[in-house]
Amino acid sequence: MGSKKKIRVYLEVGRQRTFAGAIDWPGWCRSGRDETKAVAALLEAAPRYAHVLRASRLGFLPPTGADALSIVERLVGNATTDYGAPDGALSGDEEKVPDEEVRRLQAILKACWRTFDSAVEAAAGKTLRKGPRGGGRDLPAITRHVLEAEAAYLSRLGRAYKVGTGDPIEELENERQAVLQAFAAAAPHGTPAPGPRGGARWSPRRFVRRVAWHALDHAWEIEDRTT
Repeated sequence: MGSKKKIRVYLEVGRQRTFAGAIDWPGWCRSGRDETKAVAALLEAAPRYAHVLRASRLGFLPPTGADALSIVERLVGNATTDYGAPDGALSGDEEKVPDEEVRRLQAILKACWRTFDSAVEAAAGKTLRKGPRGGGRDLPAITRHVLEAEAAYLSRLGRAYKVGTGDPIEELENERQAVLQAFAAAAPHGTPAPGPRGGARWSPRRFVRRVAWHALDHAWEIEDRTT
């Protein structure tokens, strides 16, 4: 009887913050002050991530200890890392994304979005608790921030999406279709070429990692600030 396959994890190490992320499970990515705390935060979030994917039937089983993880890559972080967002490109990001994997990653994205929408719905009409220093966006501001961030992420695939001034919840639906379509179109080709005005581009795999993490990070923020 063979040993259970370990979950591949990468670390993005900044000066002040480290992220630990599961390479094959976008959205499951947490941070800490150092590598040990980042891995501990990742493990702590595993049951929560399993709950996100419970309806998707993708076969995610939350690990119970660090021995189930295999740290396969370390990235040097930057100012974005220390600010609070994973920003690195992995060595395997340029690999083509097969059709079956495109569908799996799209399913993960949809699951993260459903979790965000559920958190927003549950928090409607409530006042979110402030952070320890009195900071933190209110619910409408978080929703618009997620909308605007995903529009910015689309530009990393060479796609333009103009955010309107209407209800951000309704607009998210249209934007998400654009995200799914842009990812599927880019998946067979790798990182798009820079446009005439320049600007950094991301590989499709890097794009999915960031979109999933961002939606889920704010979903969990909303949940934590209303309980």
